[in-house]
Amino acid sequence: MHELYTWVFEPGFFTSGPVRTALVIGGLTAVVSAVAGVFTVLRGQSFAGHSLGDVSAAGGSGALLIGLTPLTGFIGLGVLGAGAMDLIGIQRVRGRDLATGIVLGAAIGLTALFLYLDTSASATTGAAQQILFGSIFTITSTLPVIITFSALALGAIALIWRPLLLATVSSDIAAARGVPVRLVGLAYMLALAVAVGLSSLTVGAILSTALLIGPAATSLHLTTRMGRAMVLACLTGVAATWAGILLAYDSYYWGSAHQGLPVSFFIVAVIFAAYLLTALPARRAAARPPETAAPVTDATGDQIAA
Repeated sequence: MHELYTWVFEPGFFTSGPVRTALVIGGLTAVVSAVAGVFTVLRGQSFAGHSLGDVSAAGGSGALLIGLTPLTGFIGLGVLGAGAMDLIGIQRVRGRDLATGIVLGAAIGLTALFLYLDTSASATTGAAQQILFGSIFTITSTLPVIITFSALALGAIALIWRPLLLATVSSDIAAARGVPVRLVGLAYMLALAVAVGLSSLTVGAILSTALLIGPAATSLHLTTRMGRAMVLACLTGVAATWAGILLAYDSYYWGSAHQGLPVSFFIVAVIFAAYLLTALPARRAAARPPETAAPVTDATGDQIAA
Protein backbone atom coordinates (compact mmCIF):
# COMPACT_ATOMS: atom_id res chain seq x y z
CA MET A 1 0.00 0.00 0.00
CA HIS A 2 2.81 2.38 0.87
CA GLU A 3 4.55 1.62 -2.43
CA LEU A 4 1.32 2.37 -4.33
CA TYR A 5 0.94 5.64 -2.44
CA THR A 6 4.48 6.78 -3.23
CA TRP A 7 4.08 5.68 -6.85
CA VAL A 8 0.99 7.87 -7.28
CA PHE A 9 2.09 10.82 -5.14
CA GLU A 10 5.68 11.91 -5.55
CA PRO A 11 7.51 13.30 -2.48
CA GLY A 12 6.37 16.70 -1.30
CA PHE A 13 3.08 16.79 -3.19
CA PHE A 14 0.89 17.46 -0.15
CA THR A 15 3.41 19.69 1.64
CA SER A 16 4.11 22.00 -1.30
CA GLY A 17 2.57 25.45 -0.89
CA PRO A 18 2.19 26.12 -4.63
CA VAL A 19 0.53 22.72 -5.09
CA ARG A 20 -2.00 23.34 -2.31
CA THR A 21 -2.78 26.76 -3.75
CA ALA A 22 -3.15 25.27 -7.22
CA LEU A 23 -5.56 22.61 -5.92
CA VAL A 24 -7.79 25.20 -4.24
CA ILE A 25 -7.76 27.65 -7.14
CA GLY A 26 -8.15 24.90 -9.71
CA GLY A 27 -11.09 23.40 -7.84
CA LEU A 28 -12.89 26.75 -7.56
CA THR A 29 -12.29 27.52 -11.20
CA ALA A 30 -13.54 24.11 -12.29
CA VAL A 31 -16.81 24.54 -10.37
CA VAL A 32 -17.51 27.99 -11.81
CA SER A 33 -16.63 26.85 -15.33
CA ALA A 34 -18.82 23.74 -15.02
CA VAL A 35 -21.90 25.65 -13.84
CA ALA A 36 -21.55 28.27 -16.57
CA GLY A 37 -20.59 25.59 -19.07
CA VAL A 38 -23.81 23.58 -18.76
CA PHE A 39 -25.84 26.63 -19.77
CA THR A 40 -23.30 27.42 -22.50
CA VAL A 41 -23.77 23.97 -24.04
CA LEU A 42 -27.56 24.01 -23.74
CA ARG A 43 -27.75 27.52 -25.23
CA GLY A 44 -25.47 26.57 -28.11
CA GLN A 45 -22.96 29.32 -27.25
CA SER A 46 -19.73 27.35 -27.27
CA PHE A 47 -18.42 29.71 -29.93
CA ALA A 48 -19.08 32.65 -27.60
CA GLY A 49 -17.17 30.88 -24.83
CA HIS A 50 -14.24 30.26 -27.18
CA SER A 51 -14.27 33.90 -28.30
CA LEU A 52 -14.28 35.14 -24.73
CA GLY A 53 -11.15 33.04 -24.18
CA ASP A 54 -9.43 35.02 -26.93
CA VAL A 55 -10.75 38.26 -25.46
CA SER A 56 -9.31 37.17 -22.11
CA ALA A 57 -5.96 36.58 -23.80
CA ALA A 58 -5.94 40.19 -24.99
CA GLY A 59 -6.88 41.39 -21.52
CA GLY A 60 -4.29 39.26 -19.73
CA SER A 61 -1.45 40.27 -22.06
CA GLY A 62 -2.49 43.92 -21.80
CA ALA A 63 -2.56 43.70 -18.00
CA LEU A 64 0.98 42.30 -17.96
CA LEU A 65 2.11 45.16 -20.17
CA ILE A 66 0.99 47.80 -17.66
CA GLY A 67 2.11 45.87 -14.59
CA LEU A 68 -1.18 44.34 -13.41
CA THR A 69 -1.94 40.70 -12.67
CA PRO A 70 -3.25 38.70 -15.65
CA LEU A 71 -6.53 37.90 -13.84
CA THR A 72 -7.41 41.60 -13.84
CA GLY A 73 -7.13 41.70 -17.61
CA PHE A 74 -8.70 38.28 -18.14
CA ILE A 75 -11.90 39.30 -16.40
CA GLY A 76 -11.87 43.03 -17.10
CA LEU A 77 -11.63 42.83 -20.89
CA GLY A 78 -13.70 39.64 -20.89
CA VAL A 79 -16.61 41.47 -19.28
CA LEU A 80 -16.29 44.30 -21.81
CA GLY A 81 -16.18 41.78 -24.65
CA ALA A 82 -19.25 39.96 -23.34
CA GLY A 83 -21.11 43.25 -23.12
CA ALA A 84 -20.09 44.16 -26.66
CA MET A 85 -21.24 40.79 -28.03
CA ASP A 86 -24.61 41.17 -26.35
CA LEU A 87 -24.95 44.81 -27.43
CA ILE A 88 -24.28 44.30 -31.15
CA GLY A 89 -25.77 40.81 -31.36
CA ILE A 90 -29.37 39.77 -31.87
CA GLN A 91 -31.33 36.78 -30.69
CA ARG A 92 -31.07 34.83 -33.94
CA VAL A 93 -28.10 32.48 -34.06
CA ARG A 94 -26.68 33.99 -37.26
CA GLY A 95 -26.60 37.52 -35.86
CA ARG A 96 -25.24 36.30 -32.52
CA ASP A 97 -22.39 34.45 -34.19
CA LEU A 98 -21.65 37.48 -36.39
CA ALA A 99 -21.29 39.70 -33.33
CA THR A 100 -19.13 37.07 -31.65
CA GLY A 101 -16.89 36.82 -34.71
CA ILE A 102 -16.37 40.58 -34.83
CA VAL A 103 -15.28 40.71 -31.20
CA LEU A 104 -13.12 37.60 -31.71
CA GLY A 105 -11.20 39.18 -34.59
CA ALA A 106 -10.52 42.36 -32.65
CA ALA A 107 -9.38 40.37 -29.60
CA ILE A 108 -6.89 38.26 -31.57
CA GLY A 109 -5.39 41.40 -33.06
CA LEU A 110 -4.98 43.00 -29.64
CA THR A 111 -3.44 39.81 -28.25
CA ALA A 112 -0.83 39.78 -31.00
CA LEU A 113 0.04 43.41 -30.31
CA PHE A 114 0.19 43.12 -26.52
CA LEU A 115 2.23 39.91 -26.53
CA TYR A 116 4.67 41.49 -28.97
CA LEU A 117 5.08 44.47 -26.67
CA ASP A 118 5.35 42.20 -23.62
CA THR A 119 8.20 40.21 -25.14
CA SER A 120 10.04 43.00 -26.96
CA ALA A 121 9.40 46.41 -25.45
CA SER A 122 9.15 45.35 -21.79
CA ALA A 123 11.28 42.18 -22.05
CA THR A 124 8.69 40.18 -20.09
CA THR A 125 9.78 36.53 -20.05
CA GLY A 126 7.27 33.72 -20.39
CA ALA A 127 4.37 36.09 -21.15
CA ALA A 128 2.99 34.04 -24.03
CA GLN A 129 3.16 30.78 -22.08
CA GLN A 130 1.52 32.32 -19.02
CA ILE A 131 -1.31 33.99 -20.93
CA LEU A 132 -2.05 31.42 -23.61
CA PHE A 133 -1.45 28.16 -21.75
CA GLY A 134 -1.63 29.05 -18.06
CA SER A 135 0.77 28.69 -15.16
CA ILE A 136 -1.24 27.50 -12.19
CA PHE A 137 1.82 26.81 -10.02
CA THR A 138 2.93 30.45 -10.27
CA ILE A 139 -0.37 32.30 -9.92
CA THR A 140 0.18 35.81 -8.56
CA SER A 141 -3.47 36.67 -7.90
CA THR A 142 -4.49 36.30 -4.25
CA LEU A 143 -6.92 33.59 -3.22
CA PRO A 144 -9.49 36.06 -1.72
CA VAL A 145 -9.71 37.84 -5.10
CA ILE A 146 -10.32 34.56 -6.90
CA ILE A 147 -12.91 33.50 -4.32
CA THR A 148 -14.69 36.84 -4.75
CA PHE A 149 -14.89 36.53 -8.53
CA SER A 150 -16.05 32.91 -8.21
CA ALA A 151 -18.81 33.92 -5.79
CA LEU A 152 -19.93 36.75 -8.08
CA ALA A 153 -20.22 34.43 -11.08
CA LEU A 154 -22.03 31.67 -9.20
CA GLY A 155 -24.27 34.18 -7.42
CA ALA A 156 -25.28 35.82 -10.69
CA ILE A 157 -26.20 32.47 -12.26
CA ALA A 158 -28.14 31.43 -9.15
CA LEU A 159 -30.04 34.74 -9.21
CA ILE A 160 -31.21 34.32 -12.81
CA TRP A 161 -31.46 30.52 -12.77
CA ARG A 162 -35.16 30.06 -13.55
CA PRO A 163 -35.56 32.84 -16.16
CA LEU A 164 -32.26 31.80 -17.78
CA LEU A 165 -33.46 28.20 -17.93
CA LEU A 166 -36.70 29.25 -19.57
CA ALA A 167 -34.92 31.53 -22.03
CA THR A 168 -32.56 28.68 -22.85
CA VAL A 169 -35.50 26.51 -23.90
CA SER A 170 -37.33 29.22 -25.84
CA SER A 171 -36.68 32.93 -25.80
CA ASP A 172 -40.12 33.53 -27.34
CA ILE A 173 -41.92 31.66 -24.56
CA ALA A 174 -39.78 33.39 -21.95
CA ALA A 175 -40.62 36.82 -23.41
CA ALA A 176 -44.32 35.93 -23.51
CA ARG A 177 -44.13 35.11 -19.80
CA GLY A 178 -42.62 38.49 -19.00
CA VAL A 179 -38.97 37.43 -18.70
CA PRO A 180 -36.55 40.26 -19.64
CA VAL A 181 -34.72 38.04 -22.12
CA ARG A 182 -32.03 40.54 -23.16
CA LEU A 183 -31.26 41.49 -19.55
CA VAL A 184 -31.07 37.85 -18.49
CA GLY A 185 -28.87 37.08 -21.49
CA LEU A 186 -26.54 39.95 -20.63
CA ALA A 187 -26.25 38.81 -17.00
CA TYR A 188 -25.43 35.30 -18.18
CA MET A 189 -22.80 36.61 -20.63
CA LEU A 190 -21.13 38.62 -17.88
CA ALA A 191 -21.05 35.57 -15.59
CA LEU A 192 -19.67 33.54 -18.51
CA ALA A 193 -16.91 36.13 -19.00
CA VAL A 194 -15.87 35.78 -15.36
CA ALA A 195 -15.89 31.97 -15.66
CA VAL A 196 -13.73 32.11 -18.79
CA GLY A 197 -11.35 34.54 -17.10
CA LEU A 198 -10.91 32.19 -14.17
CA SER A 199 -10.40 29.17 -16.42
CA SER A 200 -7.83 31.20 -18.39
CA LEU A 201 -5.92 31.59 -15.16
CA THR A 202 -5.87 27.81 -14.71
CA VAL A 203 -5.31 26.35 -18.19
CA GLY A 204 -4.61 29.48 -20.23
CA ALA A 205 -6.80 31.56 -22.50
CA ILE A 206 -6.35 29.30 -25.52
CA LEU A 207 -7.48 26.18 -23.63
CA SER A 208 -10.12 27.79 -21.41
CA THR A 209 -12.92 26.44 -23.62
CA ALA A 210 -11.90 22.87 -22.71
CA LEU A 211 -12.56 23.48 -19.00
CA LEU A 212 -15.75 25.38 -19.81
CA ILE A 213 -17.31 22.99 -22.35
CA GLY A 214 -15.71 19.58 -21.72
CA PRO A 215 -17.12 18.73 -18.25
CA ALA A 216 -20.52 20.16 -19.16
CA ALA A 217 -20.77 18.19 -22.39
CA THR A 218 -19.60 15.05 -20.58
CA SER A 219 -22.25 15.41 -17.88
CA LEU A 220 -25.00 15.94 -20.46
CA HIS A 221 -23.99 12.62 -21.99
CA LEU A 222 -24.82 10.96 -18.69
CA THR A 223 -28.02 12.63 -17.54
CA THR A 224 -30.97 14.62 -18.82
CA ARG A 225 -31.70 16.33 -15.52
CA MET A 226 -30.33 19.83 -15.05
CA GLY A 227 -29.45 19.45 -11.38
CA ARG A 228 -27.61 16.19 -11.90
CA ALA A 229 -25.84 17.59 -14.95
CA MET A 230 -24.54 20.50 -12.87
CA VAL A 231 -23.25 18.19 -10.13
CA LEU A 232 -21.62 15.79 -12.58
CA ALA A 233 -20.03 18.66 -14.52
CA CYS A 234 -18.57 20.08 -11.31
CA LEU A 235 -17.24 16.69 -10.22
CA THR A 236 -15.75 16.03 -13.66
CA GLY A 237 -14.11 19.44 -13.84
CA VAL A 238 -12.64 19.26 -10.33
CA ALA A 239 -11.42 15.68 -10.82
CA ALA A 240 -9.79 16.54 -14.16
CA THR A 241 -8.13 19.64 -12.73
CA TRP A 242 -6.78 17.88 -9.65
CA ALA A 243 -5.62 14.91 -11.73
CA GLY A 244 -3.88 17.29 -14.10
CA ILE A 245 -2.09 19.01 -11.23
CA LEU A 246 -0.98 15.66 -9.82
CA LEU A 247 0.26 14.38 -13.18
CA ALA A 248 2.13 17.61 -13.90
CA TYR A 249 3.80 17.46 -10.49
CA ASP A 250 4.71 13.79 -10.89
CA SER A 251 6.04 14.33 -14.42
CA TYR A 252 9.04 16.16 -12.96
CA TYR A 253 10.25 12.79 -11.64
CA TRP A 254 9.53 10.75 -14.79
CA GLY A 255 12.92 11.27 -16.41
CA SER A 256 16.45 12.20 -15.53
CA ALA A 257 15.99 15.66 -17.08
CA HIS A 258 13.54 16.61 -14.28
CA GLN A 259 11.42 18.80 -16.53
CA GLY A 260 7.75 18.81 -15.58
CA LEU A 261 5.14 18.84 -18.32
CA PRO A 262 2.46 21.59 -18.52
CA VAL A 263 -0.51 21.34 -16.18
CA SER A 264 -2.88 22.55 -18.89
CA PHE A 265 -1.98 19.63 -21.16
CA PHE A 266 -2.89 17.06 -18.52
CA ILE A 267 -6.12 18.79 -17.52
CA VAL A 268 -7.32 19.00 -21.12
CA ALA A 269 -6.22 15.41 -21.80
CA VAL A 270 -8.22 14.07 -18.84
CA ILE A 271 -11.30 16.07 -19.87
CA PHE A 272 -11.00 14.82 -23.44
CA ALA A 273 -10.70 11.22 -22.25
CA ALA A 274 -13.76 11.59 -20.03
CA TYR A 275 -15.74 13.02 -22.93
CA LEU A 276 -14.77 10.14 -25.21
CA LEU A 277 -15.65 7.56 -22.56
CA THR A 278 -19.17 8.95 -22.25
CA ALA A 279 -19.69 9.61 -25.97
CA LEU A 280 -20.36 6.00 -27.00
CA PRO A 281 -23.18 5.32 -24.49
CA ALA A 282 -24.68 8.69 -25.40
CA ARG A 283 -24.59 7.83 -29.09
CA ARG A 284 -26.35 4.54 -28.41
CA ALA A 285 -29.01 6.37 -26.40
CA ALA A 286 -29.48 8.88 -29.22
CA ALA A 287 -30.13 5.98 -31.61
CA ARG A 288 -33.21 4.93 -29.66
CA PRO A 289 -36.65 5.61 -31.18
CA PRO A 290 -37.83 9.19 -30.46
CA GLU A 291 -40.67 8.07 -28.24
CA THR A 292 -38.23 6.46 -25.79
CA ALA A 293 -35.70 9.30 -25.65
CA ALA A 294 -35.88 11.15 -22.36
CA PRO A 295 -36.24 14.97 -22.33
CA VAL A 296 -33.78 17.20 -20.54
CA THR A 297 -35.29 18.22 -17.20
CA ASP A 298 -34.36 20.46 -14.35
CA ALA A 299 -33.70 19.40 -10.76
CA THR A 300 -37.44 19.14 -10.03
CA GLY A 301 -38.16 16.97 -13.05
CA ASP A 302 -39.65 19.73 -15.25
CA GLN A 303 -38.75 19.38 -18.92
CA ILE A 304 -36.28 22.00 -20.16
CA ALA A 305 -35.39 20.73 -23.64
CA ALA A 306 -36.56 18.17 -26.13
